[in-house]
Amino acid sequence: MLILECPYCGIHAEETELHAGGQAHIKRETVGADDAAFEAYLFTRANPRGVHLERWRHVNGCGKWFHAARSTTTLEVFGTYPAQTLTPPDEIRAAITAKHPDWTFKGWQGAT
Repeated sequence: MLILECPYCGIHAEETELHAGGQAHIKRETVGADDAAFEAYLFTRANPRGVHLERWRHVNGCGKWFHAARSTTTLEVFGTYPAQTLTPPDEIRAAITAKHPDWTFKGWQGAT
């Protein structure tokens, strides 16, 4: 079972207490976007095996959104951080690159 720590309230919560919100750090198309950009935002996602940066909400706790860095192949969690953070903190990047030396935030599909 996936267990994530909420960076706001500090609780280690099982995935049943959380709600997944999809890919983190992507440009969300809003009012004024053309149809092609909105279609790409809705339907086009890379889904590689390995490290993902995801949005999660602590539904059965404080109710706040946060980001998590984890491996989809091993369920290893590299860390969690507030949703208002534009890039993963340095300690999380270091933890990721220690196990996946080729990984970079700029090279990650969701990076802006």
